[in-house]
Amino acid sequence: MELSSADRRLLAALEEGLPLVPRPFAALGERVGLAEAEVLARLEALRAAGPINRMGLVVRHRELGYRANAMVVLDVPDPMVSAAGERLAREQAVSLCYARPRRPPLWPYNLFCMVHGRERLETLRLVHAVLMRSGLETVPRAVLFSGRRFVQRAARYARGAPQRAEAMP
Repeated sequence: MELSSADRRLLAALEEGLPLVPRPFAALGERVGLAEAEVLARLEALRAAGPINRMGLVVRHRELGYRANAMVVLDVPDPMVSAAGERLAREQAVSLCYARPRRPPLWPYNLFCMVHGRERLETLRLVHAVLMRSGLETVPRAVLFSGRRFVQRAARYARGAPQRAEAMP
């Protein structure tokens, strides 16, 4: 899809997030010189064509009282990763779930999911319950609690995005 200048302005403005107002798409349109209906139509066209996969939000868990945030890393047999990830992603306690390649010999894990709780014991109980319901209670794993929070924001594409380095010969 060829992006128009209006599409580029819209995507750049969207990176800053939607304003918390009754008509956020109208406010977004004001920032980029489009009517609310045009914003909605362009976003739907961008979604249908592929440049936008989905829209979501960034939740600042600590501000909501969730301070015991754990990344659960699992060593799932490769043929089972997709099905296991789908089961985990359906769990209400799981906010993020994805597969990544193992990095042996130090990193045997290939499935990751994030579980949030107010206290560590609560989070560990949630992790245990999620793994039991998902049939993953015997899978080798580690529960890694966050020690600090880094900047939470959506991906940046229009401005300030790091450029991919060329491979060295």
